[in-house]
Amino acid sequence: MKILVLNCGSSSIKFQFFDMITREVMAKGLVEKVGLNGSQLKLTKANGEKVVFQGEIVDHKIGIEYVLGVLTSKKHGCINELSEISAVGHRVVHGGEAFSGSVLITDEVINELERCIELAPLHNPPNIKGIEAITEILPEIKQVGVFDTAFHQTMPEHAYMYGIPYSLYKKYGVRRYGFHGTSHRYVSKRACEILGVDYETQKIITCHLGNGASIAAINQGKSVDTSMGFTPIEGLLMGTRAGDLDIGAVLYLMEKENIGLQSASTLFNKHSGMLGVTNISSDARDIEEAAENGNAKAQLAMKMYDYRVKKYIGSYTAAMNGCDVLVFTGGIGENADITRQGVCSELDWMGFKIDDEKNKGQHGKEAVISTDDSRVKIMVVPTDEELMIAMDTQSIVSSK
Repeated sequence: MKILVLNCGSSSIKFQFFDMITREVMAKGLVEKVGLNGSQLKLTKANGEKVVFQGEIVDHKIGIEYVLGVLTSKKHGCINELSEISAVGHRVVHGGEAFSGSVLITDEVINELERCIELAPLHNPPNIKGIEAITEILPEIKQVGVFDTAFHQTMPEHAYMYGIPYSLYKKYGVRRYGFHGTSHRYVSKRACEILGVDYETQKIITCHLGNGASIAAINQGKSVDTSMGFTPIEGLLMGTRAGDLDIGAVLYLMEKENIGLQSASTLFNKHSGMLGVTNISSDARDIEEAAENGNAKAQLAMKMYDYRVKKYIGSYTAAMNGCDVLVFTGGIGENADITRQGVCSELDWMGFKIDDEKNKGQHGKEAVISTDDSRVKIMVVPTDEELMIAMDTQSIVSSK
């Protein structure tokens, strides 16, 4: 079975094409600047060769036609004809309360996704466009939706509810939804495979640390809490997002700066976080370099970042009455040994003992980085959301 995985953004289309027998990535790439000047398709072949195609890509349908054309190209492709594609899996950001798992795409599912647009106005519309494009181009092919929010639908009510009038939750669906669910699910399961333990018996904390970042508490295979909330802005300090912030401070700044809702959203989503604190960059590598060179704001930002992650680890350990496995993933979690060390420092009394030698220089590879006598296994597990989407797609299509 060969499966195409699509992740459609407002002006981009990420894709990976899998042979599910071997789980080999036969091709992957990115369509950039959809509907804009300078649009192009970047392809990486299975052998690592990279090719760039320039062209006018006015919408997502044409972008996907380009992708399908490249996959079947005699010179650059990896299949002879489109009929070799068994199914298409789509990353969908928001499934609201309707979806607790991945589903086969139907008209009813599309209708529900459209109802969720007001919960994810930037993400769900292009996700839907990708589904509609495949429906037009390959009307007979089965499609599966895999939701960022679905994994967290197992959270108990007391964890996902906010302290607002219950009527507003019922009226508008304002509650904690959480995101990065596909990543949290993949790395938590993979960690247990590596350790050779039963996933459904473990208490796991997964730290997806990248430009966007979140933590999840996973008890016996189910997400019971997560740091992102109604939107992805809540929780950890991130590249450009403020994370946890007093609502009163938001209202105060809106009044003092005389800004409206849209400007406030831009301020707290795009100009805050590590970028806002340092005024250097949203890239953790740039901030780490500046901190090493003595920049006080960069040093402050790194301490804030580590402290926020550490607080969530402590609270989720308390919420689950213990922790068996701590997993780091995402661009920062997989590569920044200084962040992992900073987060785990002074947690040894709780059973988190990081081995400095195992941790140092550990970049982008699966590894156990805790000491031999650590009660909690501390691990680095590179995430693979696209493979998780492909696996879900294969499972659902095969069962129909």
